[in-house]
Formats: sequence, structure tokens, C-alpha cells
Amino acid sequence: MIFPITKNPSAILRIKGEKIKNPLDPDIQNLIQHMIETMRAEKNGVGLAAQQIGHALQLCVIEVDDKIYIMMNPKITSLSREVIVMEEGCLSIPGKFFPVTRPQWVQVRYTNEKGEKKKLRATGLLGRAVQHEVDHLNGILILDRL
Repeated sequence: MIFPITKNPSAILRIKGEKIKNPLDPDIQNLIQHMIETMRAEKNGVGLAAQQIGHALQLCVIEVDDKIYIMMNPKITSLSREVIVMEEGCLSIPGKFFPVTRPQWVQVRYTNEKGEKKKLRATGLLGRAVQHEVDHLNGILILDRL
């Protein structure tokens, strides 16, 4: 099932998502699959946060280099002092791209779709996508980073 993307200035995009208590809950597992389908249906979609499909949850999906990352309750635990400015877009602000300054790399802790605790150091497009989606989960849009 493909969900419509919530567009700015919808209020749900500004809500910090609730923590997911049971990653293996069938409703959460079902939502994950729908989020992946929805993200892939968008031609330029690299990531999707639950808020972008109307759910205020700490859940996002990211696909970079044919690898899917499913992150529940992600928390950035470390970041580089070096920063990079890159053009960034957002499915909730279609057709617009903005120069956004972000750390070159981040380390994130999260729970995956199997309920396993994971740690990831992400650079490049993956690092940028992680930061972008974690922002969404905290009610922050790229417009706030300009």
C-alpha cells in the first residue's frame, strides 16, 4: 500500500514522534513495509519518516546503494566537527532544493525491524539521509536548517 506524502505545512511534520515500544508489533511491521513501498514509489526518495505519512512515531526507512535501513527510536550519539554543505530536498517540500549544512558523518543508535539494537557510523549520502530523517522524527524540517 502506497501512502500519500504529507506536505508542509501540515502540523504532523512538526510533532516529535512517540517511541516504539514493541518493534515486532504486527502493526509496526506492516507500517514498515508500506513505508518502503511509499518511499520507492517516489522517484527521488532516499528516506521516509513516519510523520511524512501521517504517523507521529520514531520510525524511518532509508535506502542507499540498494541497502535498506529501518530505524526505530534512532538517536544520533556522535557527529563530526567537519561539516559539508549540500543541496537537499524533501518529499514533504516537493520540487524544492536547499543548501543545508550538516556534519560530514554521524553515529546513530537504533532498533532495527527485528528488534535488535544497532549502531551505525554513516557518511556520504547515508549520513545525510540519517540526519534528515532523524530531524523529521523530532519535528524538524530542512527549512529549519537554512
